[in-house]
Amino acid sequence: MKRLNILATLLLLCCMCNIIAANPKKTKKEGNAPIFTVVKENKISSIKDQNHSGTCWDYASLSFFESEILRNGGKEYDLCEAFVANHDYFDRAVQVTRYHGDCDFGQGGSAYDVLYCLQNYGICPEDAMPAAGSLYGDSLNNFGEFFSLLEPYVSAVSHNSAKKLSPRWKVGLQGILDAYLGECPKIFNYEGKEYTPLTFAESLGLNWNDYVSFTSFTHHPFWTYFDIEAPNNWRHPQTLNIPLDDLTRIIDDAIMKGYTVAWGGDVSEDGFTRTGIAYFINTKQTTSMAGSDMAKWLKLDKAEKGVKIDSLGCEIPEIEPTQEQRQERFDSWEMTYDHRMHIYGIAKDQNGKEYYMVKNSWGKAGKYKGIWYMSKNFIIANTIDVMVNKNALPEGIRERIEK
Repeated sequence: MKRLNILATLLLLCCMCNIIAANPKKTKKEGNAPIFTVVKENKISSIKDQNHSGTCWDYASLSFFESEILRNGGKEYDLCEAFVANHDYFDRAVQVTRYHGDCDFGQGGSAYDVLYCLQNYGICPEDAMPAAGSLYGDSLNNFGEFFSLLEPYVSAVSHNSAKKLSPRWKVGLQGILDAYLGECPKIFNYEGKEYTPLTFAESLGLNWNDYVSFTSFTHHPFWTYFDIEAPNNWRHPQTLNIPLDDLTRIIDDAIMKGYTVAWGGDVSEDGFTRTGIAYFINTKQTTSMAGSDMAKWLKLDKAEKGVKIDSLGCEIPEIEPTQEQRQERFDSWEMTYDHRMHIYGIAKDQNGKEYYMVKNSWGKAGKYKGIWYMSKNFIIANTIDVMVNKNALPEGIRERIEK
């Protein structure tokens, strides 16, 4: 009998273990994972991958214009990033040479670069030029070799000791661009019709004069235009400076009216994770919640911090951005102009916190397959500029800019 009791007890314990294994208790990490409900979602084109190239400005801005075509009742287009990059890098090299090398040359750019190209050079569909990376045996962009040749070339020309430059340097420049990006077509066929890049751009049905850019800093007066002081803002477009509350209102109103937003800002903050979430974290409170003091937190690399942030999930404490804080971070170089993305929707988590739904250009990376859910605090705190269709502007702001 005693042996039977022992066997019965062991059997019961085995059953309990199986039940526990089959129904594991949710961990704190799982319990904190945000569950999103869409508030408003606007149309976007397919996710793209810039891969090893500094062309987020190109991908995100073309994505914005592709959404504008969809909003306007058009079809889904895949516009060619290489066409824009070819023209843009050529123009930038010319500018550097005119300054005798006394300005920046790099891979980055702005939404205005793409708008300028559409207005002045046109555009072509993706398949009118060689596929990204295909000219040098890759399946996606890889600018390592390309820029290791292009940058020294531009530097050599712009710092040349010659008393007079011949125009032949531009032929060499164009040769490098065409070798790695492909030659921009002068005429091409699309769906049975012949186009030039300019006539194709015209056929997209957008008014290039409808697009305006905004920022929010205090080192220039509000409701005046200025050229944002950032290396990749090399075309020096004039951006309207407005109070922070109005910047927030512009983004929210655009999304709710069915428009999308081309966003440029800083994603180097700890709260921007590689899993598809971004929070403007309160570091002091976060380190306490993560069970680590400040000294330990500072020693963690970005990936390790990301793991701790993910474990806190929607419970993570955030800072409310302010006008003064933004200015201080910009002037101290803490906030940089390092990435461009495409805002297309608004969602909220199970606690009611609102996030912007943001399309990235890193392929289908992260938990949400290329989409980031970025808290409103994060976006407003880290915005350098936004571009929107002026028809999406809130009441009073459009009238003010058109006076």
